[in-house]
Amino acid sequence: MTSRNLLLDASVRDALRSHARSGAPREVCGVLIGSRADPDESDAVRDARPVPNVAADPRTHYELDPEATLAEIEAAEAAGDDVVGFYHSHPRGPPEPSDTDRRQATWPGYVYCIVVPGSDEDEEFVVRAWRWTGEAFESLTVEVVDD
Repeated sequence: MTSRNLLLDASVRDALRSHARSGAPREVCGVLIGSRADPDESDAVRDARPVPNVAADPRTHYELDPEATLAEIEAAEAAGDDVVGFYHSHPRGPPEPSDTDRRQATWPGYVYCIVVPGSDEDEEFVVRAWRWTGEAFESLTVEVVDD
């Protein structure tokens, strides 16, 4: 059984909000760093590392820059950390995987966070997490924890 929870440091939540809002109306993306847990425990995200979105149309799609992504993965591993997964924004919502997200998911067992930036005035910021099984996304409960 794989845990259905994701622990997200409050500072990471704030960084995701800031990155998504600063990049809107384009989608932003990056790598989630922390610790991958045993199957019955929760993965924990302690850092979010932005990488360039190199999609042909970044207003409606995302594609992690391969070289920047590899550099972040190698840096995390060199520091003894795990890649927990990846994130990207849906500037116009919803915080659920799109058909494109499903077609592009390639890391079974890893977390994919989707961020809806909202606005400073009236729209709510949302971050949802999903685990890719290799066939479908399973919804995770995000628990924000103080760092």
